[in-house]
Amino acid sequence: MSCRFLKEFATLTSGASIAALTVTLMPVSAAFAQAAGSDEDVIEREDNNTIVVTAQRREQTLLEIPQSISVVGGETLERQQATSFQDYAQLVPGLNITQDTPGETRLILRGINTGSPGSTVSVYVDDIPFGASGSLSNAGTLAGDFDTFDVARVEVLRGPQGTLYGSNSLGGVLKFVTVKPSTRDFELRGQTGIEDTKGGGTGYSGNAVVNIPISDMLAFRASGFYRKNAGHVNTIGRNANNVDDSESYGGRASVLFEPSDDFSIRLLGILQNLSTGSSSSFNVDPVSLKPVNPITGIRQDRTSYSRIAETNDLKYRLYSGTISYNFGFAEAISVTSYSTQDRIDLSDASTNAARDLTNAIYAPTAPGTVGLGYKNNISVKKFTQELRLASPDSDIFEWQIGGYYTDESTLLDQEFLPFSLATQQFIPTPATFGPFTFDKFVTAMIDANYEEIAGFVSGTVHLGERFDITAGGRYSHNKQDSVQSVIQFGTGSPVSGNSSENVFTWSVSPRFELNDRASIYARVAKGYRPGGPNFIPVNPPPGFPSEFDADTLISYEAGFRGETNDRTFGIDASIYYLDWKDIQILTTVDTDAGPVGVNSNGRKAESYGAEITATIQPVAGLSFIANVAYNIAKLLEDTTPVAGGTNLTGGLAGDRLPYAPEWSANVSADYEWALSGSVDAFVGGNVRLVSDQFAGFSPGYRAAFGRRLELDGYPVVDLRAGINFDRILISAFVKNLTDQYGLTTATYGTTPFSVPVAIGGQGIPLATASSIRPRTFGATVGFSF
Repeated sequence: MSCRFLKEFATLTSGASIAALTVTLMPVSAAFAQAAGSDEDVIEREDNNTIVVTAQRREQTLLEIPQSISVVGGETLERQQATSFQDYAQLVPGLNITQDTPGETRLILRGINTGSPGSTVSVYVDDIPFGASGSLSNAGTLAGDFDTFDVARVEVLRGPQGTLYGSNSLGGVLKFVTVKPSTRDFELRGQTGIEDTKGGGTGYSGNAVVNIPISDMLAFRASGFYRKNAGHVNTIGRNANNVDDSESYGGRASVLFEPSDDFSIRLLGILQNLSTGSSSSFNVDPVSLKPVNPITGIRQDRTSYSRIAETNDLKYRLYSGTISYNFGFAEAISVTSYSTQDRIDLSDASTNAARDLTNAIYAPTAPGTVGLGYKNNISVKKFTQELRLASPDSDIFEWQIGGYYTDESTLLDQEFLPFSLATQQFIPTPATFGPFTFDKFVTAMIDANYEEIAGFVSGTVHLGERFDITAGGRYSHNKQDSVQSVIQFGTGSPVSGNSSENVFTWSVSPRFELNDRASIYARVAKGYRPGGPNFIPVNPPPGFPSEFDADTLISYEAGFRGETNDRTFGIDASIYYLDWKDIQILTTVDTDAGPVGVNSNGRKAESYGAEITATIQPVAGLSFIANVAYNIAKLLEDTTPVAGGTNLTGGLAGDRLPYAPEWSANVSADYEWALSGSVDAFVGGNVRLVSDQFAGFSPGYRAAFGRRLELDGYPVVDLRAGINFDRILISAFVKNLTDQYGLTTATYGTTPFSVPVAIGGQGIPLATASSIRPRTFGATVGFSF
């Protein structure tokens, strides 16, 4: 048992597998955002009241954008109580998420996901990228989940965005567009609310925003929020309820100085903290995936196991300055930012093997008295500078040219910490195990730096009144340095690594306007995700990769966007094929020190499908919005890429990619009417359908059951209603009305016990899973002045 456990530690704590530990352990179509009630939250042109967005780094009407895009407006977000990824992902066709703990989220667009540590969807706040670019700090599961209060809109660009948004945009970009201070009007509004979750606790929320026009060229805007989200998972071992409850609080402040129409300076600061207890995952039977008691294996509502209080704290900080000046022939825009992202996590790692070995070392005469905690802390510090020139609007040719620089430092710090089961206190005293005497049990660390410089250009040529072609390219150079170390029982030494690569990405998009309200387009584009250095063990085997390469994706897309003249009906549809090469995965290689985990490249995958969003307004005040997404994402080759390696990723040719349902759909209906005078009322609801989907690749599950672990599809019904008394809004809502048990993630073989389940009467590992929130009722009261 000891040897097996030591090899397990070597695997989990060596090299790139350090980054793998966390991985394993509007909407409406943008074309119809106004129909969804978000007209005050999008930019408008005064000449024809046409909706304009900034997805292509310049103000454009939606008809002018030759790619697939969705927009969720600020009013829609507030009305549907959509404050996080989990709430509004359903409103964007093709967007799926996985989340075990609030704030630790993986974004998946069009099925582009293998579960590797790096991110395939870039998160932006205005023109500022947030989160790590490299793959050495679990960026893939730490997408910036900013609270949506006082957000103008969320824009989701599907497909690779390598030309204008750079690295990590293989699947696309999710962009938070904040509300700018206004020099015109004073504004004060806020809201308070309460909610109750079935089988869980009670949550509370409060927020407020103020806009102060100091003069006709200076304005200040500030907002703050607090949310207490009720937990719904209980734990045995220390017998605690609702252990996954969380608190989120923070705010934004912004100053706008605009002395003329040609010159402006905007300063922005964002602070957000998210504190959670235990993960929202719980133990399930590995066959039925129904919740079970983690010790007996008997059916029991959402329950986990821990013998120590678990914590998970996330902190976002973002500071930026944007300066723009219009020279006439072009507008110069400078965007400077500094951001930090810190995650401090403590969880129980007392598996059978870990518990027995830890007890043998720290309390050999008192078996069953010592547990093992796992600290997994991550820090990201990121500086960015972008400078670009953009031509004015033109009927002949429009262009942008720019440069980008980023310098980011990341630290992943992990440690296994023995603790007393009786007191839950950590054991700090030195220990002796065989020939080893040590102060710390097992530690692992990756201290890395990522630096990138890029130049890009984009242009649109208008060939007549209704036909244009947009094309662009971006050259990126990045270099990375890392110091990685694994200290086991007091032995080990740091190992340095480095990498350097050049990548060219591009896009070409012809578009033809059928009339003033309809257009068709095609788009071919390339995106990439950076590679990086690997941990190199002592006496590595021949062919051991010192670094892994960037993976690249080329997208082929065609679409139609149109609406009737009276805007009572609109449709936005696209079809696509994605060719993904050198996909980044995790694998293992046997060495003298045991199995070592590394990042590597896993050959090819593809994704193809269709998305459609339709909006109907049959009568005044009544609107329907429906979206449907169809997606087939699969491996084209086995994922074993390293000579002498074993297939830790576990994917075989033809396997569907993880957490990419074949079908997803959402129908939203809202009706608003006047009760009397200045009193209005509204009712609405959403019906969401998600088809079956596969969990992450797992060789262990395939070996045990001869198949992939698959999650059943599910329906979800949400309802809402409210009354608006001019300046006072009272609303009520229910989420998951029918209390569906819909699983969103599942992982096999990571639980602390094996129990005899109904498979040959043998004890096999349980699985862990996370689900959508049980039925939740809530009410809010808001005010505005």
